[in-house]
Amino acid sequence: MTPPPIADDVRRFVLLAIPSVPYLEALLLIRSTPEQAWDAVQLARRLYLGEKTAAGLLAALSEAGIAGENPDGFRYRPRDAHMARLLDSLATAYSHHLVEISLLIHTKNERKPQHFANAFLWRRKR
Repeated sequence: MTPPPIADDVRRFVLLAIPSVPYLEALLLIRSTPEQAWDAVQLARRLYLGEKTAAGLLAALSEAGIAGENPDGFRYRPRDAHMARLLDSLATAYSHHLVEISLLIHTKNERKPQHFANAFLWRRKR
């Protein structure tokens, strides 16, 4: 059975709001355990990252309205029902299209330096 294609709103969200695969993995991890509070040490161990990187991911998820900070750490707390539904759809899509979604993130990030470099190319007058 063929999995459903990636929905347009999920694809758009990945392209606009997911800066890296570690960010996506952190998002999906805290989403899968909404009752657990996460700190940088725990997230770093679970995702095989440095603590500084993990702390940055948690802060970014909080800024994005995906996680909320409590005295005991960060918990999954989408800012509204629409965000929660979109993140549920993203989790489902990622489980069926891991490679395609990862490539979306990587190719988006690879194009940024090229676009910047292209701005400095000398064009010959015709």
